[in-house]
Amino acid sequence: MNLEPTEVQAAVAATARAYARNRIAPAVAENDRSGKFPVQLIRGLGELGLLAVNVPAEHGGSEAGAVASALSVMELAAADASVAVIVGVTNMVAETIARYGSPGQKERHLPRLASGEYLAGAFGLSEPGAGSDPSALSTRAVRRGDRWVLDGAKQWITSGDVAGVVVVWARTDPALGEGRGITAFLLQPGMPGFSVGRHEEKMGQRCSSTVSLAFDGVELPDEARLGSIGQGLAIALSALDGGRIGIAAQATGTMRAAIDAARTYALDRKTFGKPIAEHQAIAFMLADMATWHDAARLMTLRAAVLKERDEPIGQAASMAKLFASEASQRVVDAAVQIHGGYGYTEEYPVAKLYRDARVQRIYEGTSEIQRMVIARQLLRDP
Repeated sequence: MNLEPTEVQAAVAATARAYARNRIAPAVAENDRSGKFPVQLIRGLGELGLLAVNVPAEHGGSEAGAVASALSVMELAAADASVAVIVGVTNMVAETIARYGSPGQKERHLPRLASGEYLAGAFGLSEPGAGSDPSALSTRAVRRGDRWVLDGAKQWITSGDVAGVVVVWARTDPALGEGRGITAFLLQPGMPGFSVGRHEEKMGQRCSSTVSLAFDGVELPDEARLGSIGQGLAIALSALDGGRIGIAAQATGTMRAAIDAARTYALDRKTFGKPIAEHQAIAFMLADMATWHDAARLMTLRAAVLKERDEPIGQAASMAKLFASEASQRVVDAAVQIHGGYGYTEEYPVAKLYRDARVQRIYEGTSEIQRMVIARQLLRDP
């Protein structure tokens, strides 16, 4: 595998890095305190082409590929994981519509997602009783003539209150069971019967909104259906494979920020007449942190390369997500430890990084789910 980015990939990463340093980083502390959705930052990312990196240019995307998309998320997450997750989910929604949408759906939604005219895209799969097991979802869509009537609720929906388009999964044939008979639909805000619930008060990633959604007799034309009837679960699992690469990239960026902060502090802080970085205990912690980061980065880029080649990515994406999210937790914990008592305060950035990193082991499939996916593939292959 060639580890050197192409000219296009390097340009996308450099664009994201410059925007992260110049625009996102200066606003991090205030956005974390206020918890307000960063409207202007997202609009700016749309102008730069970072909201649909792996979407064909004919539909408004950058057409730069999955590796470029992962590199851009790493750069954004090194500044603020909240912004990175908004961007990651929007890219995932755009890619899903680009792959499975009708010509009309692509024409209507993709340019608006790519440009930032839609503030975000949202992925409406999880429910109060169906998180790790999407086949257990209970939201229903009943066909009546040439229309569908949608009833149910979704939970933990990133950007669900600001999204211009939401992909929603519903059971259309309950008799089939076991994940079959599920269909995907595209919904937009303002539809009668479609409402947004309360904002979750989260420990981290605070300016990324997380809400519940409710559907009470929402009427949809058949043109709102994404893909074929009964194809919904396959669409969801395909999207989640790509989404897991995005979370791995986000975790990798979080690690880099923690390492940078810990290194700076360790070189500046002195004990016993020398910088604490010169004490072997601290130096070894920094060495482990750097090693975990590089391993996560390589696993993430391997999965992204496989995706670009249109090869199966389920196992590689799960491995990258599992390792990167678990390593991110270890790295930010070590960064807090290196800071000592200061690391437990909001005076230094590692406290926020610690709060932001924790959810990376949960969303887009918990670490336990990733292990199930990996083991299933391992035991199936000869």
